[in-house]
Amino acid sequence: MGDKKKTTQMFVKLVSAAGTGFFYVKRKPRQFTKKLEFQKFDPRVNRHVLFTEAKMK
Repeated sequence: MGDKKKTTQMFVKLVSAAGTGFFYVKRKPRQFTKKLEFQKFDPRVNRHVLFTEAKMK
């Protein structure tokens, strides 16, 4: 059988720094080694907060 082709992108979870448990899911290239950080809207605290990358389980 043929080998599975490795995908060029992976999914990561962006978790709210406000501690609400709210998260977004993003795709990022495998070659990109830095951790992602975004200012995005958290509807549980009704404001923009920092979202940092966490591993998908």
